[in-house]
Amino acid sequence: MTTVRDAFESMAWGPAPESSALANAWLDRHGRRFGHYIGGRFVEPLRGERFPSVDPATNQPLAEVAQGSAQDVDAAVRAARLAQPQWWTLGGHGRARHLYALARQVQKHSRLFAVLETLDNGKPIRESRDIDIPLVARHFYHHAGWAQLMAAQLPGYGPVGVVGQIIPWNFPLLMLAWKIAPALAMGNTVVLKPAEFTSLTALLFAEISGDAGLPPGVLNIVTGDGTTGEALVQHPGVDKLAFTGSTEVGRLIRVATAGSGKRLSLELGGKSPFLVFEDADLDSVVEGVVDAIWFNQGQVCCAGSRIIAQEGVAVRLVEKLRARMETLRVGNPLDKAVDIGAIIAPVQLEKIQSLVKKGVEEGAVMWQPSWSCPTDGLFYPPTLFTDVAPAATIAQVEIFGPVVVLMTFRTPAEAVELANNTRYGLAASVWTENLNVALDIAPQLKAGTVWVNCTNLFDAASGFGGYRESGFGREGGREGLWEYVRRSRPATASPRIEASGLGLTETKAAASARPQAPSPKPQAQVPPIDRTPKLYIGGKQVRPDSGYSLQITDAAGGHAAEVGRGSRKDIRDAVDAAHAAAKWARTTAHARAQVLYYIGENLSLRAGELADRLVRLTDCPSETAAAEVEAGIERAFAYAAWADKYDGRVHPTPFRNVTLAMPEPIGVMGIVAPETPALLGFLSVLLPPVAMGNTVVVIPSSRWPLPAIDCAQVFDSSDVPPGVINIVTGQRDELAAVLAAHDDVDGVWYWGSREGAAEVERVSAGNMKRVWTHVAESPDWLDPEEEPGEECLRQATQVKNIWVPYGA
Repeated sequence: MTTVRDAFESMAWGPAPESSALANAWLDRHGRRFGHYIGGRFVEPLRGERFPSVDPATNQPLAEVAQGSAQDVDAAVRAARLAQPQWWTLGGHGRARHLYALARQVQKHSRLFAVLETLDNGKPIRESRDIDIPLVARHFYHHAGWAQLMAAQLPGYGPVGVVGQIIPWNFPLLMLAWKIAPALAMGNTVVLKPAEFTSLTALLFAEISGDAGLPPGVLNIVTGDGTTGEALVQHPGVDKLAFTGSTEVGRLIRVATAGSGKRLSLELGGKSPFLVFEDADLDSVVEGVVDAIWFNQGQVCCAGSRIIAQEGVAVRLVEKLRARMETLRVGNPLDKAVDIGAIIAPVQLEKIQSLVKKGVEEGAVMWQPSWSCPTDGLFYPPTLFTDVAPAATIAQVEIFGPVVVLMTFRTPAEAVELANNTRYGLAASVWTENLNVALDIAPQLKAGTVWVNCTNLFDAASGFGGYRESGFGREGGREGLWEYVRRSRPATASPRIEASGLGLTETKAAASARPQAPSPKPQAQVPPIDRTPKLYIGGKQVRPDSGYSLQITDAAGGHAAEVGRGSRKDIRDAVDAAHAAAKWARTTAHARAQVLYYIGENLSLRAGELADRLVRLTDCPSETAAAEVEAGIERAFAYAAWADKYDGRVHPTPFRNVTLAMPEPIGVMGIVAPETPALLGFLSVLLPPVAMGNTVVVIPSSRWPLPAIDCAQVFDSSDVPPGVINIVTGQRDELAAVLAAHDDVDGVWYWGSREGAAEVERVSAGNMKRVWTHVAESPDWLDPEEEPGEECLRQATQVKNIWVPYGA
């Protein structure tokens, strides 16, 4: 029996199995039999055919999945065609809300998705839990932002129409997100065929999409083998095809769609080089190899399967790799201590074994760890080949397994030649401590993605795709959006989408009505509890230092409330709180976006109350008040969307260097909001600087500051760090001059009178802070065309140029 002392001294890993109970319960709830997901519901396959989905770690069946026929595909395409006009006319904000809901649903069911993915695919639970599922949510969050921004950032473009998507088995749910998220964001509807071996998480996603309220027909999933994919490729009602898989199948699709007018993007195979220069940190290199080739059992299209090492470090690198390989664990993928899981299917395991045998026959030296793999299930040990000729089969053919080959080079030029000695061009990684070398080598590599001193890093904000026989088109980032849009008719024309041969014609649907504010309730006999609006400084509601209040009246001149009359000391305290929250600038853009989305979400929960407040104060129609609140929610989503998308440029300066233009926050910003619209004006000038990483001190409308003060509770419940947003009420121009003169304020925005703008500009000269003034106390920001939009982002940032020289 092993004691605690024995375990502590040996530091041996024990089993740490993840429970599969909830995943099995979900399968049992469906009777372990699944149909297709068409038109917002699960339907039986028209031919009644099914096939098993098997757990590769145990060789035991998990469920029966429907075999899609041409008739099933046709039904799915028809459903997508019928849904597409309404999905497009829902508008970017409406689609953003749906994608945001999908992201939240993925997070709510993250562990169920992770376990089901591991059961169906065989990858270690650590990878599906910590890498795949968070990236899935990230893609839907990110593309919710692009849906929100589409009209402004892609003017003149509309959706392609109905998109057919075919995904592989190595990253079943992540590939689904890569394809579905941008397609839906741009207003397309989707028919997706998951891989034959791994359909279960796609079906779970279909289920939660229905739970999240995604309109019927927007997303359709038809399962099946290659014949199902072929039917989707050939269907005349599909406007665009996106495929990830082998180069061989991609070539067939290119031929089959030639002359059809279908848009096409292909992400195919790879044989990625892993270049190691003699000055590289070899310990980091070894861990990089682990991530490059043994991640997901090497079943990764961009796996670093060709190590190309400089001669001076090759021997030491091999020694370190062998030592590290001895410590890798292969086994039950649900064990959280396992590094390498199961191979997807017997056919793939046989391919790996065959190519390894071929490598030995061609004279390469094979090395595997001393331990044995489990005999139950489909497992293969990590394998290293040395003495490999550049033209060897294992150096040229994609093995798609945990097998890496090592070759050597002498000079940088030789390294580039060896790296490019392949028909593929998907990805590459360069390992060197010399940035000159890295930035000289990277542009010479024929690869769509080049990682420097890292590997297999992916994000929704960065495009991914290949050169040569690794395909064309990009997924992710701004460039990935172009795959799902095309030039549209002028905005004044009603979109009209026709399906040739399908007998379907759809015209633009009427826009959904804005939510209505509740009618004011009759005054109760019992006097209401006195609510004392306070200043909001450092995440707390505080009384003004002056001890004075300003009386706020409603539109009829009646008493509405008293608010604190801020003073010079209150401004000082607010600026100090804003400086104390400076780490907000170092918060990731993604995290800032989540906070702004959360603000929008919590504003929506109080929409009726906020609209009612506007009606009581301004005597505006309830429809106008509701529209102002809704516009404020949309602003929150818009600037959340921008948070991780307002990025820099690489300037083509005429030297051997890369000049990086990086926007960064200004710092502490003082903002004087317009008088009206009271709520929308406040949110419109507050949110952009916060999205860009600034902390702010805001002076809201003097006439009607109550909606801004109401938002303090929204910020408290939206994870806004204390001090990021500070609100000081009072006489606007009086406080504006104090704010503009403060030497610890880095920038000031002002909306107000001509005299007030002149004073702000004048007193700001003390520390030469940036000032942006507007002679407009009541801008018409209910019209989104009038709101400054991206100009706010430019004014909330300053550009830092970083010059990085290079040369081998």
